[in-house]
Amino acid sequence: MYPGPAGSGMLLFMAVAPTGGKGPTMLTEWMQDLADALGVDLASVGDAELVDLILDLARDAAHAVDRPAAPLTTFLVGYAAAQHGGGRACLAESAAAARDLAAAWERRSSTDRPGDEPPDGHRTAGGIAES
Repeated sequence: MYPGPAGSGMLLFMAVAPTGGKGPTMLTEWMQDLADALGVDLASVGDAELVDLILDLARDAAHAVDRPAAPLTTFLVGYAAAQHGGGRACLAESAAAARDLAAAWERRSSTDRPGDEPPDGHRTAGGIAES
C-alpha cells in the first residue's frame, strides 16, 4: 500500500501488473478516479484484499453462469452491500452470498443435460424456475 494524496489520511492499494511490474497500474488509477467521481471513500473498501475478492467474484460468475454475469454480479453485490448499511462487512457478506450462489449454479450446470426436467418438475426460463 502507499499513502494517498498528501494530508488525505488515505491509503491506496498498489496493484501489481500481471507481468511482475512494480508500482501503481492503470487499475489503481482508474479506481481512484472513479471513486473521486462517485464521491466514494476508497480507503474504506479499496484495499487489495477486497479488490481481489471482487475480481475473483466476477471471474467465478463469468465461469459458473455466463460472461455477462460478471459485471451484473459485482453491481448487485455492491448495491446489496449499500442497502444493508455499506462498508467492508456488508460487502464481504454480499460477495460471499453471490460466490455461494455461483458455485451452486456451477454444480447444477455440470449435472444438467439439455432436455432434462429440474428435480422439482418445474420448467425453467433462463435458468430461473417458473412457478
